[in-house]
Amino acid sequence: METKNSNFSTIRFDIRNMVQISLLSALTFAAAWAIHIPYGNGGVIHLGDSMIFLTAVIFGRKYAAISGAIGMTMFDILSGFSVWAPYTFVIKAVMGMIAGSMSYMGGSRGGSALKNAAGMLLAGVWMIFGYYAAEAIIIWNIKQPLFSIWGNAVQFAASVAIAFVIITAVKRTGYFK
Repeated sequence: METKNSNFSTIRFDIRNMVQISLLSALTFAAAWAIHIPYGNGGVIHLGDSMIFLTAVIFGRKYAAISGAIGMTMFDILSGFSVWAPYTFVIKAVMGMIAGSMSYMGGSRGGSALKNAAGMLLAGVWMIFGYYAAEAIIIWNIKQPLFSIWGNAVQFAASVAIAFVIITAVKRTGYFK
């Protein structure tokens, strides 16, 4: 089955792509589930974003957007943060799109550490803004979510550090060349 969409030029949904996206979604969920520390008004520090960044660099924006949205939404639903699930779906999908688009900009296909870092930084800024807005909507208060910014920034920084370590190790294997 092939789908044409203005946001994704052409997405080919064959068995291989569906299996890859499913596995990447499961890995994203597992990374978030393995180490997650709740804080504040329903926020949680986890390592799922490191898998979104890894997927963006290795597989590109389409895989990162879809698997990040699915994996992190499943984490929210299964870990008691289901009120966040609709927001997470959108926020993580856009994160994957941003990180993957920057990583593959100019045909670099994830090979430029500078483009990868820039994509992760922009995706992190989006995440922090997105969760600020989501929390403001959920609790109907624009001041209280300011206290969550620090936790989201720590989560983002940890995820970037871990993602770069894993990306370096994976790229050294030569498997994805």
